[in-house]
Amino acid sequence: MSDYKWCHGPACHKSHTQDRVRGSKGSKVLRTRKVKQYEYHQDSMFKYFCSNGCYNQFANANIERIVAIAPRNTPLETPINDPKKDSEGYYNRWVITERGVDTQAE
Repeated sequence: MSDYKWCHGPACHKSHTQDRVRGSKGSKVLRTRKVKQYEYHQDSMFKYFCSNGCYNQFANANIERIVAIAPRNTPLETPINDPKKDSEGYYNRWVITERGVDTQAE
């Protein structure tokens, strides 16, 4: 397996930077960047893209197809426990119910 992959950004080869310029005097071209395959990039977008800009260009160009892979027809919900408010004198005391920790506002 190669240690590099080509960047998937649709306009990566159009950005004029020194590391993209290839060729000699009369026949210079801008080339897509290679992306080094690091172990810590295996679960990251940086496995396929050289920068956030290239990733954003790809996502914006393909957003309809990306969403079609796993459409969401219902909202996601996470239940939470609201803290109880106990009134004691001038300051109010909040009792956090999910951790069982009492905190005093001072």
